[in-house]
Amino acid sequence: MKALYRLSSAALALMLAGAAIAAEPLKVTIGGLDDTGRLPDKAAFCAPGEGGPKNVSPEVTWSPGPEGTRAYALTMTDPDVPKDLGLINKPATVIADSEPRMTIHHWVLADIPATVTTIPEGAESDGVVPHGKPVGETPHGLRGANAFTGFFTGNADMAGTYGGYDGPCPPMNDARPHHYTVRVYALDTPSLGLTGAFDGPALEAALAGHVLAEGEAMGTYSLNPAAR
Repeated sequence: MKALYRLSSAALALMLAGAAIAAEPLKVTIGGLDDTGRLPDKAAFCAPGEGGPKNVSPEVTWSPGPEGTRAYALTMTDPDVPKDLGLINKPATVIADSEPRMTIHHWVLADIPATVTTIPEGAESDGVVPHGKPVGETPHGLRGANAFTGFFTGNADMAGTYGGYDGPCPPMNDARPHHYTVRVYALDTPSLGLTGAFDGPALEAALAGHVLAEGEAMGTYSLNPAAR
């Protein structure tokens, strides 16, 4: 019995050590942030001015996942979108900081190979593409559909499936700066089994039971000079 107890204690210690390793967060870095943590204008879908680069996906780098990591997944979310879309850029209206908000996905990428720990700048978008970029396989992962797919429904010039990354486009009349969080997940499976134009919530649901470690980084962006 004492031997069995010692064996069980050792097994428990190994389990606890494994849990500690799994709990170590990934170190995620977003390239191009200024000293205040603001994303560069070129990363924005609705960048101000004419002629400059727009909607260029930023470089994202992360530390390797723990032993057993077989793939990664990545999302970028904005939790500051007004729930009342009718307020967006409405003349003579300021969207108060206290206005109810919702979260949308700007970037959805699954099944990133375990050998990849950097998505280079521009790899997921190098400009605004009317009707959207395709979903599906890329050398650095499986693109899902971001929230622009729904926002442009009914707009004949822009409607389509928007795959991968499409950057910030916060309301010009919003008093709140928007916060864009990139999350990277280390997974115990090479594939989450997602297909077609899966979206951010579908990816997040598929993560259940597969996350060994995760980490995040955040950048801000606003088109309202008073909110910066």
